[in-house]
Amino acid sequence: MVPDAPSTRSWGRAFADIRQGFADRELWGHLGWQDIKQRYRRSVIGPLWITISMGVTALGLGLLYAVIFNNDFATFLPYVAVGFIVWGFINGCLTEGMETFIANEGLIKHLPAPLTVYALRTVWRQTLMLAHNLVVYVILLIVFYGDLSKPAYTLSGKLCGTEGAGFCHPGLGWGALMAIPAFVLIAINGGWVTLLFGIISTRFRDIPQVINSLTQLLFYMTPIVWSADTLFAGTHPNRDWAKVLFQFNPLYHFVQIMRAPMVGQQVSMVSWSVVGGITVVGWALALGALRNYRARVSYWV
Repeated sequence: MVPDAPSTRSWGRAFADIRQGFADRELWGHLGWQDIKQRYRRSVIGPLWITISMGVTALGLGLLYAVIFNNDFATFLPYVAVGFIVWGFINGCLTEGMETFIANEGLIKHLPAPLTVYALRTVWRQTLMLAHNLVVYVILLIVFYGDLSKPAYTLSGKLCGTEGAGFCHPGLGWGALMAIPAFVLIAINGGWVTLLFGIISTRFRDIPQVINSLTQLLFYMTPIVWSADTLFAGTHPNRDWAKVLFQFNPLYHFVQIMRAPMVGQQVSMVSWSVVGGITVVGWALALGALRNYRARVSYWV
């Protein structure tokens, strides 16, 4: 009697895939570096174009929206720049994560590596791009440190507590170090996003188009080029439902836990709780997808 073949759908194989993926850090680390180098091959300044692009975008939009919303340029520009930096990482993990397995079709079919390797390759590549973009933040910090470190500063530039001033922020201090665990938590979420949406998008090729369309909408709903201070300080009769709408936007909480410490603002425990809850639920869904469909990805690509 021939024994039954072991099932490819098992939690043990799913967890083994993740363990082996992290163990192969030399592989996904090298592939991530190669992605950056290949993208800027034969370029004179290479990956510095990442920094220049981010700097120009942050400067242009920061200046424009500071004038539109009547905000203080010295505090609003770093706010916008850091928002773009964090958003770039989140958006990169989401949009490029959906294409992770499709883009690695050749390697998946010829290289016996765990699927987690390709997810980590994407997250590592986005981490390298974020590191380049942080140069913009360092420059802005040097220029505007005096404004950001003032106790009880406001983005509007008005005195704290006056009408239309918005929130009063504590200013930069040792609390800025909280941006480090915040980034780690965001990167952990990038892992499950890449695995889950990568598997789904490999099977259903219309999913990336749908997500890309929704991402554009969520960008404008998330306080990046505008601030929550402007919304809360306003007097528009419909502002109450608008507050609820953006507070139920999970991307706002992801951006806020990292941006707020970097510009001297307070992070609400609600934001940490939302991100922590999404992390647990997201990884549970990703593990379920990895358990059930890990073996089919090589056929779907």
